[in-house]
Amino acid sequence: MFSRLGAAAYKADLTNTIKLCEAVGNPHQKFKSIHVAGTNGKGSTSHMLAAIMQSAGYKTGLYTSPHLKDFRERIKINGEMVSEAFVVDFTEKIRPLIEEIEPSFFEITVAMAFSWFAEQQVDIAVIEVGLGGRLDSTNIITPQVAVITNISYDHMNLLGNFLTEIAVEKAGIIKQLVPVVVGETLPETKPVFIQKAKEENAPLFFANEMRWVADWRQDKHHLKVAVANSHSDERNEYDLQLTGLYQAKNLLTVLQVVQLLKKDWKLSDKDVQHGLQNVKQLTGLHGRWDVIHEQPMTVLEVAHNEDGIKQVTEQLEHCNFQKLHIVIGMVKDKDITKVLSLLPKYAHYYFTKADIPRALNEDELLAQAAKFALQGHHYSAVNKALQAAIDAAHEEDMILVCGSVFVVGEVDMSSLRW
Repeated sequence: MFSRLGAAAYKADLTNTIKLCEAVGNPHQKFKSIHVAGTNGKGSTSHMLAAIMQSAGYKTGLYTSPHLKDFRERIKINGEMVSEAFVVDFTEKIRPLIEEIEPSFFEITVAMAFSWFAEQQVDIAVIEVGLGGRLDSTNIITPQVAVITNISYDHMNLLGNFLTEIAVEKAGIIKQLVPVVVGETLPETKPVFIQKAKEENAPLFFANEMRWVADWRQDKHHLKVAVANSHSDERNEYDLQLTGLYQAKNLLTVLQVVQLLKKDWKLSDKDVQHGLQNVKQLTGLHGRWDVIHEQPMTVLEVAHNEDGIKQVTEQLEHCNFQKLHIVIGMVKDKDITKVLSLLPKYAHYYFTKADIPRALNEDELLAQAAKFALQGHHYSAVNKALQAAIDAAHEEDMILVCGSVFVVGEVDMSSLRW
């Protein structure tokens, strides 16, 4: 499993996915879809789009990865996880083929998701790319809209060391005549998308050129964002249940996708607002600036790469607290030094690791962090580290858990004493 082992489990090839899907009747050809790629923000964007489609009354599939607690989180319809029985039955049904072609965990999961969506006759499915785009298992679909949220450094060992190389992999989801929305652009990556869209005769929209964030404010556990249209005097306010400031960028992407979808789907402004206001309840999204306790304010955040941590440090500048306690664990194949160099030196750190082989040892993380003047102690398990932070924190302090999806996924509320 890539989640546990990393690059050794990654298969950059669509052959197995095609064989698996052929064996179960090509389910991906039986439902409409939206395809979402990008370095950061693709999970939030996928969930917001799914919530909006659900709010409009459509039976909506949602395929995302990785999961936090339960494998079935990856495959949902209208926020409900795939049944355990289907997971078992599907795996049993294709077991002979699994033994013959030895597909990866990702490849099996994608075929499983597509089969569930087809069987349940969804109106539309939002499909999040697992890794990259061009050779990702999900890239056998022909969606109604392709989405690329942004490009930054992550998985360089698999996708390339330069932003242009990473952009080429993400641009691999652009298909003949399928409209594509790019969320954030950089001077070095923009030409990659323009060229690929031209080759595929795909209408291309840069979301950050169509609209801009005119204003924002945080209102309790919501983010109010005023969005202005770049080509008219139109200005609208949106109420987001996802409170991370970085969600304002994702919102621009979502709004552009919705505008394109309106040609074929009935989507009202009320549907958009309802979806954005209730995305957690509608889709079960967690771990994105997720406040789990008030005093001390305790936040779970799955950010784990350079760009994600930059967004987190910007968010911290807008937070009020006396002391900051950061519980952090990382996996070995991330650019650890880049992340550590961005983290605030004034915080007290609780270095830990998730219970997976891919996790960086907590004492090694402590040693690396010391080079950047980050001070703290190390703990052998996530909940031990978080409990130590809770014990040390005062009501006016803040606790942030970050560095890895797997660290956030191991937080066990029932075992913590506040």
